[in-house]
Amino acid sequence: MSRRCEICNKGVISGLQASHSNIKTKRKWAPNLRRVKAIVDGTPMTIHVCTRCLRSGKVQRAI
Repeated sequence: MSRRCEICNKGVISGLQASHSNIKTKRKWAPNLRRVKAIVDGTPMTIHVCTRCLRSGKVQRAI
């Protein structure tokens, strides 16, 4: 599966998670990606898109 949004190029971010006792552990935050049939350059294609791009209307869905 693709790990990046094909519209906004949003991807996985890594960082540190802090517990209540302030112990740091490494973790990753992944974008909420959906496989969507959308119209790209006039032709319907299946692409990986984050839900923020879907909600904001940056993608025209194919029916």
